[in-house]
Amino acid sequence: MTERWEHTDAGAHLAGRVKTSTRPEVTLRRALHAAGYRFRLHPQISKGCTPDLVLPRFRVAVFADGCFWHACPSHGRKAPWTGPNASLWEQKMTRNRERDERSTRLAQEAGWTVVRIWEHEISQGVGAAVERVRAACAGGSTTR
Repeated sequence: MTERWEHTDAGAHLAGRVKTSTRPEVTLRRALHAAGYRFRLHPQISKGCTPDLVLPRFRVAVFADGCFWHACPSHGRKAPWTGPNASLWEQKMTRNRERDERSTRLAQEAGWTVVRIWEHEISQGVGAAVERVRAACAGGSTTR
């Protein structure tokens, strides 16, 4: 039998959270648009791979990853999970990391250049994030 999530007051703030069009993602989109880039939002480029946005002209797929949900090495959770849902949280975060790796691999196998940008990179200065996308469009580096 699978474990079930227990409601806790500590997790109440997670109710109703959005998965798409998050604040960092919208900030990045606005900056890319202002820089002259045109893109498509949340297209499925391969079964199991849906980037936050793609620049079809350049075959660049962009993922704007939240520091908490995608286990940022700088800002992700470092303490072990506690409480009644600890094992479920650990499983969820493991699945998130595996899904990120699979999405990157699927996009690359489909011929896309992948750019993964951390939430903190966008909030610290969206210009640098736009520059990473610009470099990928020009044939530069990929991923992180």
